[in-house]
Amino acid sequence: MATHKSAEKRSRQSEKRRVRNASVKSGIRTQIKSVLTSVEAKDKKASQTALAAASPAIARAAAKGVFHKKTASRKISKLTRKVNALKG
Repeated sequence: MATHKSAEKRSRQSEKRRVRNASVKSGIRTQIKSVLTSVEAKDKKASQTALAAASPAIARAAAKGVFHKKTASRKISKLTRKVNALKG
């Protein structure tokens, strides 16, 4: 356990960030799942709509440091490839 004043503050900050990051990651996972379910259903319109919502959310999470920039880029790329593979 932290005993110095600065270490106690750092501990409080870390806990706040951990909770916030967990919430953001959960939301991102939900959006990714909605894209994947619409891709599995072969619904191109719904897939594109879900991707249009998920893509900027993933990028925002990376900008805030929840994900590494390249991890976010990889997730967006993977989803985009799956949506583009659907036939109109």
